[in-house]
Amino acid sequence: MHAVILAGGKGTRLAEVTTDIPKPLVPVLGRPVLEYQVENLRRSGITEMTLVVGYLGQQIKNHFGDGEEFGVRIGYFTEDRPLGTAGCLAWLRDWLPDRFVTLYGDLMMDLSFARLLAFHDRHPGRCTPAVHPNNHPYDSDLLVLDRSGAVRQIVRKSEPRDRPYGNCVNAGICVLDRATLDTLRPGVVHDLERDVIEPAVQRGEAYAYRTTEYVKDMGTPQRYAQVIRHVADGLVAARNLTRWQKAIFLDRDGTLNRYVGLLSRPEQLYIPDEVYAALAAINESSFLAIVVSNQPVVARNLCTLDELDEINRRLETMLGERHVYIDDLLCCLHHPDQGYPEENPDYKMACDCRKPRTALVDRAVEAYHIDPGASYFVGDTTTDIQTGRNAGLRTVLLKTGLAGRDGKYDATADLCADNLFDAVTAILAETGRRPAPAHV
Repeated sequence: MHAVILAGGKGTRLAEVTTDIPKPLVPVLGRPVLEYQVENLRRSGITEMTLVVGYLGQQIKNHFGDGEEFGVRIGYFTEDRPLGTAGCLAWLRDWLPDRFVTLYGDLMMDLSFARLLAFHDRHPGRCTPAVHPNNHPYDSDLLVLDRSGAVRQIVRKSEPRDRPYGNCVNAGICVLDRATLDTLRPGVVHDLERDVIEPAVQRGEAYAYRTTEYVKDMGTPQRYAQVIRHVADGLVAARNLTRWQKAIFLDRDGTLNRYVGLLSRPEQLYIPDEVYAALAAINESSFLAIVVSNQPVVARNLCTLDELDEINRRLETMLGERHVYIDDLLCCLHHPDQGYPEENPDYKMACDCRKPRTALVDRAVEAYHIDPGASYFVGDTTTDIQTGRNAGLRTVLLKTGLAGRDGKYDATADLCADNLFDAVTAILAETGRRPAPAHV
């Protein structure tokens, strides 16, 4: 397996750090960020690499040499003039293997590349960009996916956005089949998204790999400082999916957003300030934030599936505007009671995904390598508490929303809390981690 690392950036937004070094050599706790990447790739079994260098590229060559000191084999492609993010691939195409990984050299990351490559091999596409939520989706390139995971649109950060989008950010890491490079011309400036990924999207050959692992660009002083803190805290390594993960599973209505009954329109969404603070605390911790919600509004024909998607996109947009995010959002669309004239019969059925059954929790546990015994379910109903118990999770009942007054199950929570921030504070105290500041 081969990796092409695009390491020619100047890092102009980190000018105070990169005055005399290329951006991939920016130090994080005494080591260049590019060194963390090389180590991550080597641990994943990827030991053949090409570093594409330009600005002050000789410094990168001097540091890494042929890679022997780092347990890998490194070759170099030097751009005498900038060729964009994909111009180098036109020159490299003929000797690259049938599939390879590309990534930007300024990312702090720790990924299980075996999972990414297995996903690529399971799907019919020739292009697999890694995607993830982040705390600044408003200035990130976003990918719009269909329900199969196929990429249908790229929304660039430079484009005006007149409607909500899901927090599905292009992480800057992609698996490509060599055939995706056939239209590139040597010596011509090419852009990876515009000239490689976008054509694959148009051909229906791009599928996104969603990960909760740590991937962060260091494009601003604030993000650089955050990366240093996360490496020092061990958060970067802890998020690798070869390790067991911990999650705080969250109900949606009455837990994240104010309870209004059967919410069926985006304008009904209201998120209290303490919820933003709670998610900020989770995002800064070793826990994932995963929403599991019963949404019978589709089965009851109060809204369509597309309209429910619009509500959830609005939720993610509102969170992103306040610099917080959820790692995934899973909904059950069904309702077991049939026979109502206004119902949508396609979704009127008994199922395994409607809480308190655990199919959605189980799906997340499998996808993100979660240890149920170290995880929690937080919600405002006895249904949420029973779901957590059925899934082997510790549970927290909130006094928001229905505050346990639904009375559907005789289920006692392990903890009770006035609101989500207090619940997260209690969880982090119980597990030895302090919460982030309340102000977001």
